[in-house]
Amino acid sequence: MQRLHVHVAVPTLERAVRFYSELFGAEPTVLKSDYAKWRLEDPRVNFAISQRGREAGLAHLGIEVDSREELKDAYARLRQADTPVLEEGAVTCCYAKSEKAWVTDPAGIAWETFFTSGAATDYGTGPSEAEIVAATTKSESACATACGCGPA
Repeated sequence: MQRLHVHVAVPTLERAVRFYSELFGAEPTVLKSDYAKWRLEDPRVNFAISQRGREAGLAHLGIEVDSREELKDAYARLRQADTPVLEEGAVTCCYAKSEKAWVTDPAGIAWETFFTSGAATDYGTGPSEAEIVAATTKSESACATACGCGPA
């Protein structure tokens, strides 16, 4: 089963946690000093916020899947979307261990498709949304130049 993922950059985490907890009628399932996530069933969404020096607003969107088999199917759909795909593989991101790939939609919004296999103790590192957009709207060689993460 798939779950919509929305990640929003916020200027003040504490205030945003209070707001979204009231809006969703639920406390975050993950709460860190710079990040919070609600994994809701109704609506079925993985909604995350972070305060990590980005401009406030939509950071990216995504599709979370429940298994590696579903991830293979999702990757196949990404490849059919006629846009470059940035496959990160196994990464630590947002306090989670995941496998993921990125594309950019026609409006320039970064979309990730991912499977999470467990929790992590640190936020993780990886390309910024700007680097992802640059990598997935240009050729594969531009990806390697932009973020050092070109295809294997």
